[in-house]
Order: sequence, then C-alpha cells, then structure tokens
Amino acid sequence: MVLSRRLTILALCIAFCGLAAGGLYAQLESGDRGILPIDSSGTLEITGIKVDVGGKTAAEARFNGWRIAQREGFKALWAKQHRRPISEAPTLSDGVLDTLVSSIIVEKEQIGPNRYIAQLGILFDRARAGEMLGFSGLQRRSAAMMLIPVFQTAGTQTTVERRNPWQRAWAQFRTSQSPIDYVRVSGMGPDPLLINAAQTRRPGRAWWRNVLDYYGAADILTAEVTVHRAYPGGPAVARFVGRHGADGTILGGFTLRAKDSADLPRMMAEGVERMDQLFTNALAAGLLVRDTSLITVEPPPPVEEELPQAEAPPARLVQIQVITPNEQVFASVVGEVRGVPGVVSVTPRSTAIGGWSLLLVNYRGSNGALGGALQARGWNVAYVGPTIRLTPAVPSAPLAQPQPQPAQPSQQPSAEPPGNPQ
Repeated sequence: MVLSRRLTILALCIAFCGLAAGGLYAQLESGDRGILPIDSSGTLEITGIKVDVGGKTAAEARFNGWRIAQREGFKALWAKQHRRPISEAPTLSDGVLDTLVSSIIVEKEQIGPNRYIAQLGILFDRARAGEMLGFSGLQRRSAAMMLIPVFQTAGTQTTVERRNPWQRAWAQFRTSQSPIDYVRVSGMGPDPLLINAAQTRRPGRAWWRNVLDYYGAADILTAEVTVHRAYPGGPAVARFVGRHGADGTILGGFTLRAKDSADLPRMMAEGVERMDQLFTNALAAGLLVRDTSLITVEPPPPVEEELPQAEAPPARLVQIQVITPNEQVFASVVGEVRGVPGVVSVTPRSTAIGGWSLLLVNYRGSNGALGGALQARGWNVAYVGPTIRLTPAVPSAPLAQPQPQPAQPSQQPSAEPPGNPQ
C-alpha cells in the first residue's frame, strides 16, 4: 500500500514537470509573438498628408493625388528638418521628386469614379533627398539605446512575450530621422526571456551588462504605456511614460485618447512619435548620460615598472692552486670559493691530498677581484701568472720571553780575614 502511494506521488510529480516544460516550450514557440522592426536606415518618412483631388477617371484622380502628396511631403520634410515654416520650403519639379521618392504609403483612401480622398505617407531615398535637405549619411548623435516597450492593460504587463499594439507601433516606426540610435527587438528567439517587463525592474548591473552586450547596446530606454478602457471596444485613455537607465529614471510622460478600439493603432503611432520626441529632448538636454556601471570594460592592472639592472660581466675560467694537507682543508677551500659572489661553478681538476690541488672556477669578474674576496675570507693569496695560489693563513708565533736564570749559592766569608800564611 505504501509502495503504491509513493509510485502515485512520483507519477504526479513527473506529469507536473512535463506540463511545466510544455508550457515553457509553448511560450517560446508560440506563433502569437514576434514583430520584425522595419529597416528604415535608407529612407526618410513623412506621414499624415491629406489629399482630396478629382480627375477624369479614378486612376487619373489617384495619380493626381499622389503627385500632390509628393510635393507637399517634401516641403513638410524640409520644414521638419530645418524647423522652419512650410512656406519657406523650396519647390521641386515632379521629375526631380520622382527620383527622390522611394515609395508611397497608403494610410487611408477612398476612391470614386472621378475623385480621390486619402491620407498618405511618403518615403524619400535618404541618400538622394539628403542632399536636397542639407544633410547626408546615417549619422547618429546618441549611443546605441536598447528600447524596451512595456504595454500594460487590465493589470497585466507585457513587452515582446505576445504581440501587442505598442510593440507593433515601435516596429513600424521609422527611426532613420531620429537622433536616437534605437536597438529594437523582434520578440523571437530568446527575446521574451531576456527582454520582459520584469527585467525593467531589476537593478542588478551584472545581468543588464550581459543583456546589453548580447544585443550590442550601450544604454537602456524604457517606453511604458498603460491603457484604461471604459468598456471592451469602447474609448480608451493611455498614459505614456519614458524612462532611462537600469534604475528607470523618469524622463517625462503624456496622455492620449482613442475613441474606440479601431482608433487604438492611431493613438499608439502618435504615442511613438511623441515618445521619440521626449527622448530627443532629453538627449539635447544632456539627460541621457550613460551609466558607468553598465560598462563591462575593466581597467587594466597597473604595470609594474622594472628597474634597469646592470648587465653582469661574462663568466671566465680561473685556475686556483691550493695546498691541501688533508681532506678537511680541501672541502673547506671548495666551500669558500663557491661562496664568493660571482662564482658560477667550481670544478676540481686534480686532487692531491698532502700536496697542491687544482680547481677550475667559472667566475664573473677579474682574477684580482676573486683573489681579494678569498683573501678577505682568511686565505693567503699569491698570483703565479694567470693562476691564483692559495695557502692557509698561519697566525704569527708570539715573541720568545727571556727565561729567568736560577740563583747561584753565595760563599760565606771567613770570620778572620785572610792573612798571609805562616
């Protein structure tokens, strides 16, 4: 009974792990995510051009409307780039405009038998139109900024885990005209695991550095929007907030409204443009200062300066003769010679106990220096040609002291003085 209960618990654990793994796999492999950003590096865009023209036929009315949109689009783009009134913009011929226009975007249109009403967008070739507008190239004035679009509705926050109108608006935004160098993610691959709403609340710098290095970015911009709906499909109010850095420093915000769900994409597109303007103003004000803690490059270790060392003189062979009355003296002299600074090696060439032994010494220096060092160690040194001759230093014998003479016995004089013999 106990074994059966344990097997049941084990089976339930395995089934739960399988469901969790399946859910994670489904989250990564879901087809309801992933919006590729539009590559706008080679184009300049102007949108919201309204036309209302007529023609003999529907096709002619549409053609006339596109012609007018090209003219007004270039003037609007020139005024936007130079921050001047549209009335001061130059007027280009239709032939020149045809070479500058890359494509026409139809936002809204109504086609009648002889009338054309539409809202259009014009894409200009950046290389060609840049010369007419007074700038060229793909110059950027900011570092590469990782953009994280956070969409919140009904108490749920998402970024790129699932498709949402906020991510789609950023994917369709053409960043070529913005001074901010955006790094946008598509939501495919490992993006939902690395870039999500929870990541924007993590202050840890180690994980942020890994994420930025993976996507080739240098700093972080977070664009948040919170949508409140009156009822499903009805009016909506959205609050937009722009943040900077890993700590989420607030740069500003604004509020927009949509009349219904069909108007929501228009509100999101307008929110992207205003959010880009918010980031641009922050860059101009010097607020987008890069956080030094996000830099992965560590300073190199200090280089220890090596003091120049004097080059040692080359070693040379020196021959030493030494009187060796016994083995103790021979071992002593070999040890003394090896202990002299500059001696590389000592090799006995011939050993004669009771006579003169011969040593070959590999020494860095002159014979005089080696002889002086041995003499300081208590040896008598003599030079016989190139050979150094050593003899033990014998202490000098003390001077002989005079020995006291023994006293001679004295003769007693006689009591009577010596007289002449009788």
